Amino acid sequence: MTNDEKTHIVPYKTQITVLIVLIILTAISVAVTQLEFGNMNTLVAMVLAGTKSFIVLAWFMHLKYEKKLFPIMVTSVVILFLLVLFVTFFDYSYR
Repeated sequence: MTNDEKTHIVPYKTQITVLIVLIILTAISVAVTQLEFGNMNTLVAMVLAGTKSFIVLAWFMHLKYEKKLFPIMVTSVVILFLLVLFVTFFDYSYR
């Protein structure tokens, strides 16, 4: 590491808060499986999973603290994944 690189230290309080939020979202995910949303079951599950993955990427993988290039790259990969997912469901719905 060179002298011009800055490191960041995330406080334990932030880490514990993020962990608690992830545990709560996991509990919500489990609770939602007991409900019937009809055609929206997959959407609800994907939104919850996407929210949890965003939290993990931002805080536990430290993308929140990185230079702007890394979040842009991750966002473009997520957009590409969503596009492929959309095309797949679009194709599946017309079979």
